[in-house]
Amino acid sequence: MDYVTAVPHPRTEAAATARSGRRSLAVALLCGALGAAVALLASRQRWAEGTAAVAGGAFPLTAKGSDVTGVPAALAIVGLAALVAVFAVRRSGRLLVALLLALSGAGTIAAALAGASDGGALDEKAAQASGDTAATAASLSHTGWPYVAAAGGALILLAGLLALRFGRLWPAMSGRYERSGAPRTRASRPVDPDRPEDLWKALDRGEDPTGTEPS
Repeated sequence: MDYVTAVPHPRTEAAATARSGRRSLAVALLCGALGAAVALLASRQRWAEGTAAVAGGAFPLTAKGSDVTGVPAALAIVGLAALVAVFAVRRSGRLLVALLLALSGAGTIAAALAGASDGGALDEKAAQASGDTAATAASLSHTGWPYVAAAGGALILLAGLLALRFGRLWPAMSGRYERSGAPRTRASRPVDPDRPEDLWKALDRGEDPTGTEPS
């Protein structure tokens, strides 16, 4: 008995590739935008709490994420810009921008996790509150917001990995305009002398429908 091997149709493969590109694009856009928003939001929340010893007793201290480290917020903005720039470049440029997007996510994760146990910002506030440069914060505790920022960085990292893997399938900005910024002009169709409407359209454009040079 003869067996016939099914050969994938080129159009079927092209359609499957297009669907894969659209799905990865949608996921990358969602992850990148959501991750940047989460990292920026978490950076504005309270990351650490403590007290400082002053003459009147214990003075409460708090430190926001931006007080602990500004890296997650800065890298979230870089990642968001890289996500937009992915569509403005092609080939090797797109690969580099996608790599920058992934590195922004990885850097956000690292900085957020490092700040999860950092007490330097509270120590500075304790020194200011007590007037003693050697003073440190007491009863130090941390919140879960640094880990929320790290989760945002993970989403940005995922967007970068998707861009590295499927970016070649994503659309780019239209090349309708030249580098000078002027739109490309379409070549005018030849005028048919047997068609009166073509003659009138040529006259409206300021052309000579007869094709003769003026004397």
